[in-house]
Amino acid sequence: MSERNYEFRRRLEEVHKPDRRNLEFIAQSDEIEINEDWQIIIPDPSCSVLLNVAKDLQDYFLVSMNISLRLRRVVDIAEIARNGERVIVLGDKEQLPEWEGQLAKNRSYRIKAERERIVVCGHDSRGIGQGSYYLEDLMNLREAPFIRTQDICREPLFTPRMAHSGWGLDRYPDAHLNAMAHSGIDAILIFVKDVDMTPEGYQDFNYLIDRAELYGLDVYMYSSLLSRKHPEDSGAEAYYDSTYGRVFEACPRLKGVVLVGESCEFPSKDENTTGMHRLDWPTDQPQTKPSPGWWPCTDYPQWLNMIKKVTRKYNPDVDIIFWTYNWGGTPEEDRLKLIRNIPDDVTLLVTFEMFEQIKHEGVTSINVDYSVSFEGPGQYFVSEARAAHERGIKLYTMSNTGGLTWDIGVIPYEPVPYQWARRHSALHRAQDQWGLIGLMESHHYGWWPSFISDLTKWSYWSPSPPIEETFAAVAQRDFSAEAVPMVLQAWEHWSEGIRCYIPTNEDQYGPFRVGPSFPMVFRKALFRKELTMPASSHAMFGSEIVLTDYAPADEARQSLGVSRIDVEIRQLERMAVLWRQGNLSLERALLLTSEKKQFNGRLLLGMNQFILNAVQTTIHVKHWWKLKQRLFNEPSPQIAGNILEEMEALLLKEIDNAEATIPLVEFDSRLGWEPSMEYMTDSKHLRWKIAQVRSVLDNEFPDYRKSLALTES
Repeated sequence: MSERNYEFRRRLEEVHKPDRRNLEFIAQSDEIEINEDWQIIIPDPSCSVLLNVAKDLQDYFLVSMNISLRLRRVVDIAEIARNGERVIVLGDKEQLPEWEGQLAKNRSYRIKAERERIVVCGHDSRGIGQGSYYLEDLMNLREAPFIRTQDICREPLFTPRMAHSGWGLDRYPDAHLNAMAHSGIDAILIFVKDVDMTPEGYQDFNYLIDRAELYGLDVYMYSSLLSRKHPEDSGAEAYYDSTYGRVFEACPRLKGVVLVGESCEFPSKDENTTGMHRLDWPTDQPQTKPSPGWWPCTDYPQWLNMIKKVTRKYNPDVDIIFWTYNWGGTPEEDRLKLIRNIPDDVTLLVTFEMFEQIKHEGVTSINVDYSVSFEGPGQYFVSEARAAHERGIKLYTMSNTGGLTWDIGVIPYEPVPYQWARRHSALHRAQDQWGLIGLMESHHYGWWPSFISDLTKWSYWSPSPPIEETFAAVAQRDFSAEAVPMVLQAWEHWSEGIRCYIPTNEDQYGPFRVGPSFPMVFRKALFRKELTMPASSHAMFGSEIVLTDYAPADEARQSLGVSRIDVEIRQLERMAVLWRQGNLSLERALLLTSEKKQFNGRLLLGMNQFILNAVQTTIHVKHWWKLKQRLFNEPSPQIAGNILEEMEALLLKEIDNAEATIPLVEFDSRLGWEPSMEYMTDSKHLRWKIAQVRSVLDNEFPDYRKSLALTES
């Protein structure tokens, strides 16, 4: 079987997995068995959110458990909750005051499951939804419509939990919204350039807000608005009212706005900066200072106060989120000075693991853009979280716990649950120490439903079982009881493997961004532009964020690339060994897995083989760079010829690696795609890469040998 490009979206439409029920299972003495004699009961009248939740639960029983339940409205729902028989009652604490329990938080819920009835009482309609989804989670783990008798109150530990779309950039079909809500996410992000305008074009924001609300989701604006005036400039307020104010006037129900330096920098007067937008700097002049988006400018507080003024005029409760992502590597003194002066009624967003200096074999590397290889927190986060806590400012973090980072750029999620669990534990400690309350869980690479998002959800609610118990239960759900030891072993190997990964800018903008489709550039020909990968015309970034002429990037806070590269190769070789071991464990687990679970198991195996191939490409690219340095500095024709033979052998290995990746991306159309780049590693791009490498072998190498032959030995 193979999938066409974008066919993965069909799988995303399946919020409820079909035919989960195992008919061999029998209800235990402490379990309630739900059958077709049961009904779902909601109050009459019901709000649209509650009605949506009830229909969703009815659909779950039909699709996943093969049971058809009647859905009914009643006027006196409290009476049914007290005395009804064979009913699942859904209501909030006002409709069910006797069942309120200790529901103090938004989205919290109480579930009381007795022999003849199950009552789900939410703090609010969103709480009812989360309680209903919890019933689904329990039945999914049990693989049967059985619920243990219980009386439990549960509450979310983090809010908001924000994520971008994994269906397509800023695209949120109802099924994707529903899946996000099931996963415990309570807010979505959309890039905004103007009213109803995203980087890809027109979208009706208010309609999106309406639909998201049906699933208990808020909508946050990720600002891509230009800021051409300083707050002190003449006409500044009118200008900002015509940009930020205009958006909130048109869409007052937007929950908040995320402000990050590179996306919305302004003409700061801070003397440490150029004072202008990065794109405005004259190309014929050297730039010795950062642009304002990359420095903790002393006048950001003025700018924030201006944004507050023009947005809260239309929505007094706008959550204004100030993200310090771009200047985490600047002096701590300057960063903390800014935090101590920003308005106290904005929210601080700090990336959790970035900018950390980490040593491997005596060389220093920087934890660059978004990696789960280091669980965090980094010292940058700690310093700013502490300062925010001292001031009593609301604190969020970019956690990436939607399941993906920039470690490997064109996969749906990173299957490293034990490492994600370490990240979760660190986030819980940050909540205890510094009052962390909110999470941004993905950037434009989006969110994907997976066993990782399921494990994350369990971690982010209280109470929840110990992680060892949850891991084993999820492994059994997705494979079998007999396969659990091998599944956990695979997870452990991959989770240890990712800890060998050293994130670098050159890798994350190079071979790890796109994997085996990354080209092997030999040298630039005279008067020719740098090689660019083919990309879709409608993509926000396309190949703009892929740097094809690989070379180590040097900066003052890390060791030189020439010192790092051998260490990075050795670490990746260790990573590859662990990944192979994990894949072998998964293959053994699949031998003990039923036919109806094989497809998802094969998707997981294919993704992990893709990851392994991406690791192999990156190893090859690093060796390629080293060989080029030797070749281009070798005057002896004979020695240079020997180096060329090594390079030929390396290129042939990489061709084999790319060819081996083609069936993987044809089986799973999600592999090789990312929302902001679109397809970069589908079969077409892999064949383009193979042709590019063959061109080096067939054209560039012969020409180089001709030049070598013109020098006498």
